[in-house]
Amino acid sequence: MGVYEELQERGLIAQTTDESEIRELVNSGKAVFYIGFDPTADSLHVGHFMALCLMKRLQLAGNRPIALVGGGTGMIGDPTGRTDMRLMMTKETIEHNCECFKKQMSRFIDFGEGKAMMVNNADWLLDLNYIDFLRDIGSQFSVNKMLAAECYKQRLERGLNFLEFNYMLMQSYDFYMLYQKYGCNMQFGGDDQWSNMLGGTELIRKKLGKDAYAMTITLLLNSEGKKMGKTAKGAVWLDPEKTSPFEFYQYWRNVSDADVIKCLKLLTFLPMEQIREMEQWKDAELNRAKEILAMELTTMVHGEEEAKKAEAGAKAFFGAGNAADMPETVLTDADFQDGTIDIIGVLVASGLVKTRSEGRRNIEQGGVMVNQEKITDFRTVYTKDDFQNEFVIQRGKKNFRKVTVE
Repeated sequence: MGVYEELQERGLIAQTTDESEIRELVNSGKAVFYIGFDPTADSLHVGHFMALCLMKRLQLAGNRPIALVGGGTGMIGDPTGRTDMRLMMTKETIEHNCECFKKQMSRFIDFGEGKAMMVNNADWLLDLNYIDFLRDIGSQFSVNKMLAAECYKQRLERGLNFLEFNYMLMQSYDFYMLYQKYGCNMQFGGDDQWSNMLGGTELIRKKLGKDAYAMTITLLLNSEGKKMGKTAKGAVWLDPEKTSPFEFYQYWRNVSDADVIKCLKLLTFLPMEQIREMEQWKDAELNRAKEILAMELTTMVHGEEEAKKAEAGAKAFFGAGNAADMPETVLTDADFQDGTIDIIGVLVASGLVKTRSEGRRNIEQGGVMVNQEKITDFRTVYTKDDFQNEFVIQRGKKNFRKVTVE
């Protein structure tokens, strides 16, 4: 089985142009491909995870990845999949975020000499002459065709400003520049990026002739990847300061039964033969599949040592042992009033809820446990002595803290 066929079996490829040519390039290791990352935060999250895994798979097969960070497009923001305009970021913030991205990507991608490249589209977008750009690039695009694109339809209902309307032109121009500068002959993106990607392929062929070698593949990157990247509290980050290795492990350990095999296919490097066997697993065996998934992904992101600690912490909590490897909150004298702290105060101090009203609501809904016992009374109070022994507080299925006192 070639790498292209494996991508298909894993469910990564949604649609393509020029499939036979793409198959040949990918399987022969001759693809020079890019995936774009807009630096909207100082950390990647698991919504980016599928793209990183794809880049690694293709690099291992001899293909050359280009990680394109959007230092230029990030100044505007992609309207795709949104009902509002992205917040403007300063140039300094964007540059900082790009540096954070490269550090995290290096865990997955080999950026050594002659290997993968990281390129910033600020290099060609920020110095563009507007009139020249309109004459040279804008003239190649039909407004009627752009307005029919899925990426603009939702925004048209609520209002799409001209700033965002330019995003398709800029993303298309990225592919055009990468093709000329680095011989980039292929682009990958989520299924909601299809119109933008086609724009790039068509721009190259219009400007450089029909024989220009530019192709597109879309993945189930955003429809599946973005869904994976969200929890009730927000994004699951790859930065351990934002999402601890334990929390990261627990996130994957708690995926639904219906999603575990899909995640193993999309995100791990386990052989398909092994995953096909796991597809036959049922009931309790699925918990083992989730443990395998969590261990594989935590090792990829945080390293084997942290993954083992996270696994040990999870087993300690759900079984015998102690919770030494869980995220920890240390209460100070300021957290106690008259020598006591109530359960809502513990929730707020540990960061499991943001407000006391949110904490009370979680307790009343049966979503809070201490040492695996459900708390039903929001007036429950504790003294410092209660924290001398193991005290683990849990909100929902995935959020835990070991609580101690200084």
